[in-house]
Amino acid sequence: MVFGDSQSVARLRADFDRQGAMQSMGITVADVAPGRVILEMPFNPAFSQHHGFMHAGTITSGMDSACGFAAFTLMDAESEVLTVEFKCSFLAPARGQSFRFEGNVLKSGRTLTFTEGRAIAVDAGQETMVATITATMMAVRGLKA
Repeated sequence: MVFGDSQSVARLRADFDRQGAMQSMGITVADVAPGRVILEMPFNPAFSQHHGFMHAGTITSGMDSACGFAAFTLMDAESEVLTVEFKCSFLAPARGQSFRFEGNVLKSGRTLTFTEGRAIAVDAGQETMVATITATMMAVRGLKA
């Protein structure tokens, strides 16, 4: 299966939509291309921390999913994706009207895929990169939910 056909994009979107965490946070798929996924999320005070910024765990979850699904776009049709490890760095307080999570594949292998991503806060048309991530994703075959 070549990613980008309507069947592969539909599979990615269906898998993404089954994530209760992403639904709860209001994170949606904005764009998909081979090796790249962009997710978006409106600000929601339910996921803020005590200073009113978006919580680091929420930002990390968005970046992790963007990277995971970017890796998924380059995996074979029998594979599912799981996170093996990641490291996040926060560059600025996560404040904004909305957030964009970008995931990009650096190197895709049969089992492991190396990715990087970023979280961008959008506020009154101004964009601020608030966090970065490097993550390793694993192709898992025969996974039962």
